[in-house]
Amino acid sequence: MEKLKPIPKFNSEKEWANFWMTHDSTEFVDWSKAKRTVFPNLKPASKSISLRLPLPTLNKIKMLANKKDIPYQSLMKVYLSEKIEEELMTNSIHR
Repeated sequence: MEKLKPIPKFNSEKEWANFWMTHDSTEFVDWSKAKRTVFPNLKPASKSISLRLPLPTLNKIKMLANKKDIPYQSLMKVYLSEKIEEELMTNSIHR
């Protein structure tokens, strides 16, 4: 096996990303020695979006969130996630 190249030091995340977008990692890493790992505290990336809702719908969500004593945005994320999983399960069963 060829000798691996040393991974350079980076001054920023952007510099790091640009490097890996233009270089083959197999020149720097021996992937045959890689081990599977779990990152239990890693939070998924999120993106802020704008969402227009009818005012009565927003008020209902806020009311439900208030009853559950959680922020309404958190409740919306839970509802969206649950509905997406439901749709994916329904669609995969009927294929």
